[in-house]
Amino acid sequence: MSENVQAASAAGAQVARSGEGRDVAAGRGAGNAGRGSGGQVAAASAKRASQGGRGLTVGIAVGAVLTVAGIALWVMQLTGGMVQTGMRNLDSWGAYITMFMFFVGLSAGGLIISSVPKAFGMKGFGGISKVAVWTSICCTVAAIAFVVVDLGQPLRLWELFAYSNLGSPLMWDIIVLFVYLVLSVVYLWAQVRHEAGKVSAAALRVVSVVALVCAVLVHSVTAWIFGLQQAHEFWHTALLGPWFVSSALVCGTALVLVVCVALRAAGYLKLEQANVARLAKMLGAFVVVDLYFFGCDLLTSAFPGGSGAEVVGMLVSGPLAPFFWAEVVLCVLAAVVCFVPPLRKNGLVVAALVAAILAIFCKRVQLLVGGFQIPNLDMPGAMTEHTVTNWQAGMAGAYEGLVYAPTMLEVGVVLGVLGLACLLLFAGLKFLPLRPAEDEAAQ
Repeated sequence: MSENVQAASAAGAQVARSGEGRDVAAGRGAGNAGRGSGGQVAAASAKRASQGGRGLTVGIAVGAVLTVAGIALWVMQLTGGMVQTGMRNLDSWGAYITMFMFFVGLSAGGLIISSVPKAFGMKGFGGISKVAVWTSICCTVAAIAFVVVDLGQPLRLWELFAYSNLGSPLMWDIIVLFVYLVLSVVYLWAQVRHEAGKVSAAALRVVSVVALVCAVLVHSVTAWIFGLQQAHEFWHTALLGPWFVSSALVCGTALVLVVCVALRAAGYLKLEQANVARLAKMLGAFVVVDLYFFGCDLLTSAFPGGSGAEVVGMLVSGPLAPFFWAEVVLCVLAAVVCFVPPLRKNGLVVAALVAAILAIFCKRVQLLVGGFQIPNLDMPGAMTEHTVTNWQAGMAGAYEGLVYAPTMLEVGVVLGVLGLACLLLFAGLKFLPLRPAEDEAAQ
């Protein structure tokens, strides 16, 4: 009987041990399942972050809506004629060409920031190269779009090539801008292929050097469109080419840094604060150089007391004074934030970047409107609504205020082209391989 009791006790202990083992195994399984579920959630979160989350999707949607609206307004402009704009015979360029100049400048920063380190074997800026080049490409497409909407008959665009005048700076700019866009796309493709081991570092360096030269050339040629027209006092200066390049470096660098800081906040891009500080200091140097060129041009114009003094008066205290002083103040504020280390905090840095972009926009407005602001001919016949703004007041009255202001139609078309640029930018960030590789992010 005692043997039976012992056998029953042993059997019970074994059952208990097996039950405990099953409980432990079940607990481990549940833990592993929990960890697996957590890992899946983390992976899904990382994937959403790598695609920019909902922010890029919303940006794509907003950009698409603005683009469609802009196309509708452009069709309205084509059907009703260019008389619907604020442009006239004596001020034949307006918001579209202003934005063309502005976006050509914005496109510079991305390509130069990306190509300079690779061309000269320098350390990069934390793997932002592909994002910077894509930003440049989107700005270049927008610049070309502004030229197209400025044409009264875009269906005759082919005539520019069929009857091209290679002695015209306008034709130089068309050729260089097209080459610039193609080179930017090739440069981005070469970077992606280099990461995959399909393009050598030497070949990538050659492409980066060519891209850098073309970036400087496209802004110089754009400046020559204005600077070689000696009939307009404000434009006729040898400093206009270097001035365009320096302004492009300011707004282009600021735009790239704004985009990268925003992408870092969204979890799309890893960007060390040290690289932000390096780019900010570069931006500060570009701002100072740009102000120096501006000061040299104003001094040369005003000091002799000739016709150039009229240009300086128009800027300092005339109709364009708000844009002039806004540019100066915004540039100074941006430079101070960029150069003073305690001020280089995220919020102030972003404010300085936006200030730099707005300052260059004010410069572009001054340049274009200022070129038409001072009359360069005497009207031999009667003025009409098609020749000059505010024609009822006569020549003197027409030039008392600003000779040009955009109409609501022009503003709508401009917003449509901006929407196109945003659509391309956000779509590329979401669907193209623009995030840095691990080895590039560690630079």
